[in-house]
Amino acid sequence: MSDGPHHPEPVRPGSVPGHSRGDTGDGRWPAPPAGPWPAPAGRWAPPEATGTPPADLPPEEPRQRLHPLSPVLHGAKSLIVVIAGLSWSTLSRVGFGWFAAMVVVLALGATVLAVVSWWNTGYHIVGRELRIHEGLLWRRTRAIPLERLQAVEVVRPLLAQLTGLAELRLEVVGGGKTEAPLAYLGLAEAATLRQRLLAVAGRAPGHPSAPVVAAAGPAPETTGRELHAVRHGDLLVSQLLTPQAFLLPFGVAFVVAQFVSEGSWSFIAVASTLTAMAGIILQPVRRVLDDWDFRLAREDAGLRIRNGLLETRMQTVPLDRVQTVGVTWPLLWRWKGWLRLRLEVAGYSAGDPDDRNRPDRLLPVGDLRTAEMIVAEVLPGVRLTTLPLMPPPARARWLRPLSARVLGAGLGEQVFAVRSGLLTRQLAIVPYARIQSVRVVQGPAQRRLRLATVHADTASGGGAAAYDRDLAEAWALAAELVARAHAARRRR
Repeated sequence: MSDGPHHPEPVRPGSVPGHSRGDTGDGRWPAPPAGPWPAPAGRWAPPEATGTPPADLPPEEPRQRLHPLSPVLHGAKSLIVVIAGLSWSTLSRVGFGWFAAMVVVLALGATVLAVVSWWNTGYHIVGRELRIHEGLLWRRTRAIPLERLQAVEVVRPLLAQLTGLAELRLEVVGGGKTEAPLAYLGLAEAATLRQRLLAVAGRAPGHPSAPVVAAAGPAPETTGRELHAVRHGDLLVSQLLTPQAFLLPFGVAFVVAQFVSEGSWSFIAVASTLTAMAGIILQPVRRVLDDWDFRLAREDAGLRIRNGLLETRMQTVPLDRVQTVGVTWPLLWRWKGWLRLRLEVAGYSAGDPDDRNRPDRLLPVGDLRTAEMIVAEVLPGVRLTTLPLMPPPARARWLRPLSARVLGAGLGEQVFAVRSGLLTRQLAIVPYARIQSVRVVQGPAQRRLRLATVHADTASGGGAAAYDRDLAEAWALAAELVARAHAARRRR
């Protein structure tokens, strides 16, 4: 291979430069092979056939069971689900006595199933795998390769805190969701198992290549520089300034007017209305519980985030896994000058339905000065107020008559920045070293107006999109993004 200057290859619509070059997804280009593959000297035999297992593999552990109180906690959760599932109309039809009997029978059945499941569930470490055995009639064994370990979390929900238990969760590269939710273990046992899994995976906490490690509970705080703590009052007010909470009084007034005009105040009608209102305000309440006592600190390897009221979490996010920083200005927050920051972190399952498993909260609510300070910690040298954002051409108003004046895109020294959104203003910041592919997309209306959209994709599945740019500008922007991405990767 020659050592001459490297010229970026031309970008074509739908091209994926990062993928075509065999990108590893961790911000580095793979090294070329030193020579031809060596021919095997003889027939290959697995390590077991030689009679001497590899020295770096730990011995196989005996199969372990979960904590004996696990069926109790699962039964309590099932009881809550059963009560919530039985509607108010069932109570009115069968009466309170039969309703209570149904709840007891279903709760006992769920507890028996939980006990059977606990008795047939076990885990142990075999070589570099965590194997989980479960099932009575249909046995199932899951083998989780620890070399692909990305995150280990010890989470303590409310019931687990009251009983001194914890839940262990694993994130694996390429997994569609969080793997191996071992619920529940003793707190000390969960912490010990986490350390052993990290040791088998060959990664030590605090190293830049270490996985995202999260812990919760009475564990001592690690050393670090405190950056910011969200005030409880700001968190509560921010959730009151959401569409759900803002429109709730109008919904209550409408329902009361309906009842007054019709003269119907039956128990079923009132209970159904209250249930519907509870569902509306569930999201703001959940955000308050999840982001309560939010604290952000800087460590050697990344950021330490601690949050939660009923379910406490403490996560360490390595900065070398941050793919994108997102800034959001909700409409009702603007008069207070508030915004929120979120992250896209490589290695976390994008398809996990429980977004609380993802360490994407960087700042639930704060002002611009605080946001700039935090962004400077994640992306040194980047300031939100000095990003070079250029508007699209004037003819883009034919496609976006209201939001065209808000659109903007620009190339900073280290990042690609894109602004969008009319009611909810959004800003996406992507470091050049994290860009995996660049796409130029043009729809039928854009072709008539000679416009195009430039997408910069990252390994986490997100990225940024510069909408409705001039066609010549879009191709030039795509080529420049490819060149800067290649240069940033070579520097790394």
